Parts: sequence; C-alpha cells; structure tokens
Amino acid sequence: MWYQQTLVLGAKPRGFHLITDEVLGQIRDLSRIRTGLLHLLLQHTSASLTLNENCDPTVRHDMEQHFLRAVPDNAHYEHDYEGADDMPSHIKSSVLGVSLSLPVASGRVQLGTWQGIWLGEHRIHGGSRKIIATLQGE
Repeated sequence: MWYQQTLVLGAKPRGFHLITDEVLGQIRDLSRIRTGLLHLLLQHTSASLTLNENCDPTVRHDMEQHFLRAVPDNAHYEHDYEGADDMPSHIKSSVLGVSLSLPVASGRVQLGTWQGIWLGEHRIHGGSRKIIATLQGE
C-alpha cells in the first residue's frame, strides 16, 4: 500500500517545536500499516525537521540558542531579500534537513522512548508549514 497526503502545521514562532502528535494525528492510514515506512518532507527552505528529545523543553531552548549563536541574523549575508533572518534560515534548514524516514510497525511509528519529531522554525515570522507525508507498507 502507498498513501500520500499533505499535512498543514499552524504558524509557530521562531524556535524548535515538538510536533509529533500534530503530525501523526493527521495521518489517516497509519493504523493500517503492519510493517512499513513513513517519509516526511517539509516543503520549505527556511525551516527544518529533526528527531530529538521529546520530554524536556529546555533541550529545544538550548538548541535554538546554539543556532542563534552559530548562524546569527544580520551577519552581512548577500541574500537578504526577505529580511535579516532569511539567509540564516536557509543555512539552518540545510544543516538540519527537511525530511525524516521513520519505520512503522503495528500501526505506530517506531520512535525511541525519548524521541520526538521537531519542527525547527528559523524565521521570526514563518507562517504555516506544509509537510508531504508518504506512507508505504503492508
């Protein structure tokens, strides 16, 4: 079986957000898969998807602080068409990535105990985000 749908995430402020429930709750046929794979593709170049800590929100805060220091706004980038946070957002997106491939068994994504899906919103005002979810399996 192959199944694909577009997921829409509401606008979030700059930072890292735990979106596991928001994403998986939108995938209609996940419970039908005994063994398979879920691929998630974020359709944006100024945000990212990553898999990380799902319990302690200070990890998300520390991650955001790290990236603000490592890739600062107003660092005199040539590409600044959409503001000072534009090019830094593209860099963070490339470093972290925009896709995840997750195993599925018995209708559930097989994440580790402390793993969750994060959205890295790298723009100050990023707006809503779209993810293409492709589910394959039997």
